[in-house]
Amino acid sequence: MSSASSPKPSRKAARGAALAAGLLAAFATTAATIIPASATTRHADATVNETPPRGSVNIFETGSTLLYPLFQLWSSAYHQKYSNVKITPSGTGSGTGISDAADGVVDIGGSDAYLSNTQVTEHPGLKNIALAISAQQINYNVPGLNRTHLKLDGGVLSAIYQGKITEWNDQAIAALNPGVNLPADKIIAIHRSDSSGDTFLFSSYLTAADPNGWGSNIGYGTSISFPSISNALGETGNGGMVTGCASTPGCIAYIGISYLGKTQADGLGDAMLQNKSGKFFLPNPASMTAEAKQLEKKTPPNETLSMIYDSAPNGYPIVNYEYAIIPPSEVNNHVAAAVRAFLYWAVDPNGGSNSSFLNQVDFQPLTSAVASLSDAQIAQITG
Repeated sequence: MSSASSPKPSRKAARGAALAAGLLAAFATTAATIIPASATTRHADATVNETPPRGSVNIFETGSTLLYPLFQLWSSAYHQKYSNVKITPSGTGSGTGISDAADGVVDIGGSDAYLSNTQVTEHPGLKNIALAISAQQINYNVPGLNRTHLKLDGGVLSAIYQGKITEWNDQAIAALNPGVNLPADKIIAIHRSDSSGDTFLFSSYLTAADPNGWGSNIGYGTSISFPSISNALGETGNGGMVTGCASTPGCIAYIGISYLGKTQADGLGDAMLQNKSGKFFLPNPASMTAEAKQLEKKTPPNETLSMIYDSAPNGYPIVNYEYAIIPPSEVNNHVAAAVRAFLYWAVDPNGGSNSSFLNQVDFQPLTSAVASLSDAQIAQITG
């Protein structure tokens, strides 16, 4: 995993100072600003408390750039609701979110990728808690075709990113798009250069859809060795992928669904992807929900699950849980209580999982059964 861009000792010092200030403020809080504790029952099998502890508390989050826009919305809304809680999010990539949570540098790590067996073994007690359902777009910048939803499959994408398909009018692309006048433009394959959950999702799809090619030779992960090809371009973060593709005619890129508004504003094309049943879908509420519903009963108590290229007939093939990665132990009980309250609120359909938040980033809410699994994991967060 990649490390954070700023030195960890200084971030730990800043975090410690802020947390210390929050604890002191807790004792100095006046009666007028004390928020009374109350429990709210959301699910039949879970009683949760969304009210944070008394006094000022600072929560630090870093990680997924796909999840970052939602954390920005959440942090502002939660602070407005509970002014004693300040949540500071940052988009650094899922790899950093996982590693910083594992190292105790932050209170919450954001990740599109679930924890590996190795990470769980190396850091006992590290948790991945599902927050919402997301998806990944495949975008392109092909002049004259950006308003056409080209059809693509895992085999073609694998060949493109291995340098085996280099022009947009290749016969393999043409076979999926009969009647479309494809240009002979050179394809520029853009990938993430940072440790990224989006790379994890994209490479997982290629591995599942092309097991004897990509799966055997390259595999999946937040950081992988992309084939060294002359028509490749690396970018940092989802924002970099959008900007890079918009400024590069002929490009193809994998971009998180929370950047749909930006890809549309920049006029990028959006591909229909082939799922395991051979059908082609865009990432939209119906296709994302269909995939998630198919996998609801397969989701284990620790919520570690690949949702990529499953068998839902009407499902989009690159769908995932967005995760909060939680350290084995928060810095103290005060912070742990605040993190629990915030995450309970985040997965509440009347709170952070309300459509007023999720629609802004084109996410879908967890099913009630999976939300109950998240509640159970949140209850285990301690200081």
